[in-house]
Amino acid sequence: MEKAILSRINLQRQDTHIAQEYFDTISDLIDTQEVQALKKCSQHMATSRFQHSLNVSYYSFLICRKFGLDAYSAARAGLLHDIGKSVDHDMEGTHVQLGADLCKKYKESATVLNAVESHHGDVEPTSLISCIVQAADTISAARPGARRETLETYTNRLKQLEDITNSFKGVDKSFAIQAGREVRIMVVPEQISEDDMILLARDVSKRIEDELEYPGQIKVNVIRESRVTDYAK
Repeated sequence: MEKAILSRINLQRQDTHIAQEYFDTISDLIDTQEVQALKKCSQHMATSRFQHSLNVSYYSFLICRKFGLDAYSAARAGLLHDIGKSVDHDMEGTHVQLGADLCKKYKESATVLNAVESHHGDVEPTSLISCIVQAADTISAARPGARRETLETYTNRLKQLEDITNSFKGVDKSFAIQAGREVRIMVVPEQISEDDMILLARDVSKRIEDELEYPGQIKVNVIRESRVTDYAK
């Protein structure tokens, strides 16, 4: 664990008492199966999601400790803010929803739960702790070069999604949105009936499952539009 933090933060230059105080706040979480699984999830270039979560946790802890806030909850919320990504390959739902469920499983406080639920703006933050975790997440992600690999993965996913959907007969155009977590497909109404839409959505979903690797789930939204035009003279 110390090596992971040292990859971004030099704890040897920190007060050892502070470092030990931080470790004590997360000692019961660090070896859990879900937290350890974050080591297999890529985050920023050579940084794993585990290392990123430790950084967010430690930044949050230090900020709250400096200003006399709840550093204990901040450290735990920072470590758990992306915990849903450790299971979103196997379960339906966004990593935020799955993370909130895991926090409830761990019986974390309402403060920690809100920080996890609000770190991407899905719900409103109800405490300064939530805002500080958001800020720490941004700090970790804003390091030079941190988002390069994420950007490439993102753009490739969008292109692959649109290539797959556009290959189906009757598809006029498609748009991958929500960072590749949803694809909207516009079909030609003369070629695709309302009954065909159901089959098309299923076929596209199956093809995506077979050909792409992605976290969580991808929503397939098929849209069929009919227009009638007349003129009043």
